[in-house]
Amino acid sequence: MKLVLFVILLCSAVVIFSNVISQTNDNKNIEIVKIEIAETELTPLPERVGARPKTTGRVPHQQIGIQAVPELNDALYDLVFSIPNVERHNTISSLPGATGVWLSEGTPVAQPQAILNGPEFTHIHPDGSLHTPLPFERAMEAVEKGWAERHPWASERAGWEGLVMIYTPQTEVDLEIVFQLIVESYNFVTGQTIVASDYMPSE
Repeated sequence: MKLVLFVILLCSAVVIFSNVISQTNDNKNIEIVKIEIAETELTPLPERVGARPKTTGRVPHQQIGIQAVPELNDALYDLVFSIPNVERHNTISSLPGATGVWLSEGTPVAQPQAILNGPEFTHIHPDGSLHTPLPFERAMEAVEKGWAERHPWASERAGWEGLVMIYTPQTEVDLEIVFQLIVESYNFVTGQTIVASDYMPSE
């Protein structure tokens, strides 16, 4: 009788373990598909030209000795605040003088854990650099290609793994890439699929 009971329990354990393995594999497949789809939708970033700016490397996380290029900074603001359901406000997550990039009230949010504070998903510093959340893989690519560096707290708060500081645009090419990354941040946070080039001025 004890032997029969042992066999039944053993078989049940095998079935449960098999189901767990099957579900785990299914979940892994789903994750892989999602990653592959996300990667195919993003254009690889070019290498940024020029040396990386020096930064504090700590909070407050800032560049050192870099100034915004006035015409590029104006163009950046025009582009950012042409994005649908985005509003300009004083920051609630950075130092005084920074500009908060807020989602309008009622805008659907797909990644609330990635948002900096309240409706503010991005802020632009007076020197033209900015903090914004990206999908982790894209954030790492932006860092590798010289466009950004991770926030000092990126590994300390769940949802902030892809939080980066994007360096000040110094050229028209820089401006285009920086705006592309901001749009990707917006899409990441809201689940939208807008295209940056639709908001760039025509030649």
